[in-house]
Amino acid sequence: MSQVRVRFAPSPTGFFHIGSARTALFNWLYARHTDGVFVLRIEDTDKERNTDESLQVLIDGMRWMGMDWDEGPEVGGEYGPYFQSQRQPIYDEYLKKLKDAGRTYEKDGAIWFKLEGERYTEYDDFKKKEIEKVKAAPVVIDDAVRGRVERAEEMDFVIVRKDGNPVFHFVNVVDDIAMGITHVIRGEDHLSNTSKHVELFNAFGVKPPVFAHIPLILKESGPGKMSKRDKGALIEEYETRGFLANAVRNYISLLGWNPKDEREKMDIDEIIELFDFPGINKGNSRFDEKKLSALNTEYLREMNVETYAFLARPILHTAGLIEEDADEDYIQSVLSLCQGKARSLEELPEFCRYFFCDEFEMNEKTGAKIAKKADPKELLAEIVPVIEGIEAFTADALQAGLEAHAESKDAKVFAYFPALRYALSGQGGGPDLLPMLVVLGQERVLARLKAFIA
Repeated sequence: MSQVRVRFAPSPTGFFHIGSARTALFNWLYARHTDGVFVLRIEDTDKERNTDESLQVLIDGMRWMGMDWDEGPEVGGEYGPYFQSQRQPIYDEYLKKLKDAGRTYEKDGAIWFKLEGERYTEYDDFKKKEIEKVKAAPVVIDDAVRGRVERAEEMDFVIVRKDGNPVFHFVNVVDDIAMGITHVIRGEDHLSNTSKHVELFNAFGVKPPVFAHIPLILKESGPGKMSKRDKGALIEEYETRGFLANAVRNYISLLGWNPKDEREKMDIDEIIELFDFPGINKGNSRFDEKKLSALNTEYLREMNVETYAFLARPILHTAGLIEEDADEDYIQSVLSLCQGKARSLEELPEFCRYFFCDEFEMNEKTGAKIAKKADPKELLAEIVPVIEGIEAFTADALQAGLEAHAESKDAKVFAYFPALRYALSGQGGGPDLLPMLVVLGQERVLARLKAFIA
């Protein structure tokens, strides 16, 4: 069996859509699973939309997700060039082959591909006129995902527009032939094109590649596939929002593929080992950002605190919470408490704001709930002297001091905790309370408690 060669052939538009990313990822995974070759081929014939900036968004997004390519832009290869705009001589050569074989004709300034079969005319209700059709033999596609698909083309089709530009069907097939592509993995919305493509492969006398049409990604709610306007559709937004590339890649791999067990979190080597066509679903997949966020949280919580701090530091700096030269030990102490609680790097600045500045929002509902049980100022006035009297400011010392005071009041120590947390953070929840006090430090804790009581 020849080496597997797959390709991702996007048309850069300035966005890296999650559907495109999933197509790229499935091609990349299959290439890595089979020790094959992953080709990046750029369909850049639309000169207005396909700018250098648009291409960079695509390349940056693929690299962020860890998808390297074996042939293509910036890495080269023996089957280049890898930009369609640079391949016109190749298209001219293949067009001549069809012309010499009598498989083309000109009409209305365009070049048409001529199907083989008996020709007849039929009235078209939509076009309101007689049109020519062809009784062409049905095209059988043994799709690696969909199974046997049988389609028949009834009409000749344009392969070069009257402006001289070759159409998608023609260049797509020519490029796949010229680059030796063995497997075409793409969205099922291309299945309707495939019979045209097989007709072209047959006309060139080339065995078609293996086709694998993968299910669509549906928008989070409502009918239809995700568009660039839908929430969560753009890969670059996840990078901006502080999502982890590993988590995004892991989640997208599960949109239409199943490892045949209940696991969701898997490292990339395991996904590569398991990925194959039998695991790809026929049914469409619905995008769910909550599931992606939950998976991202799992990745964040398993990370060592040094790496977590490295990722969090620029986010905290952008939020205005720390300076570039902020103390690394203090940042890691804060994050070691917050890492297990914060759901994302995106929400981290608000989650831990009170560790870095004395101005933070007080949750009014939390304050009202605490006040229903007891006057928080009275409770805190009782424990300020206790905290002042602690010499070694540790969690154990705080626990012992607060428990002794509660016992002297015939109360439970936990009765003081909600008011204490609220005065120090403005929140009703967060990291473990006593370690939080230790990180804040005795001086800052006392200053905030006294300010709250005043």
